[in-house]
Amino acid sequence: MLKFTKAVCRWIYLSLSRKGMKIKSASESRSPIKIGHRGAAGYCPENTFASFHRALLLGVDFLEMDVQMTKDGELVVIHDSTVNRTTNGKGKVKDLTLKEIKALDAGSWFDSRFSSEKIPSFGEFLDAFGGKVGILLEIKNPSLYPGIEEKIANELLKRGLTSLEGPQVIVQSFDQYSLKKFHQLVPSIQIGVLVKKITGKGISDQELVSFSSYASFVNPKITMVSKRLISRIHQHGFKTFIWTVKNRNEVDFLRHYHVEGLICDFPDFL
Repeated sequence: MLKFTKAVCRWIYLSLSRKGMKIKSASESRSPIKIGHRGAAGYCPENTFASFHRALLLGVDFLEMDVQMTKDGELVVIHDSTVNRTTNGKGKVKDLTLKEIKALDAGSWFDSRFSSEKIPSFGEFLDAFGGKVGILLEIKNPSLYPGIEEKIANELLKRGLTSLEGPQVIVQSFDQYSLKKFHQLVPSIQIGVLVKKITGKGISDQELVSFSSYASFVNPKITMVSKRLISRIHQHGFKTFIWTVKNRNEVDFLRHYHVEGLICDFPDFL
């Protein structure tokens, strides 16, 4: 059944332009779309329901979030490979069971008002927000989690979240092998390549050409941004989201660069 579904998704995907779907290019849209970084990470503990709901109240178009996998093979929404920074626990995500992770306080590190916040499972996140708002999903540290791409794909497929209609899911990662693998599994979902290096031109033309076989977005770190880089990304047919915007000065700076989206800790700044 999964093979049949994948075949149908691939046929639909190939029937459309690789750069089509809902997100307008910078030349078609006056202002970039609003993407809440880990929800509204400037106002609430990142990657928690409090943060995601706050981002929705602030009018985001997309929720950006991160997915990793537990010891017992369950997907959870957390940025770091350990729970140390954002919970009252210690240890690697891959060494803890879902039950152990769900027992942690994921809010008090930010403010005692958020002491009841937990690390969401990926399924809980999708059930709450899937189909209601765009989702920008980062596959974190896929080399630590063999099979994570298939698990993410299955969760999206069984909820009907691979459709080309309605709010989109976009998958991004720094790991190009993982992105290629995910693209093969669900070709109807757009792919974004995350980049943060600063060498020479930042991203070579050869790299941009190689990305085009599976990706629709090239998403650089804000410190890489220049008019030349954004122009080259667009010339190769990609759209671009810039990360991570943390203050109003950065918002004002980026408005001149004609990008498709900004990933921001404070979504109301956009």
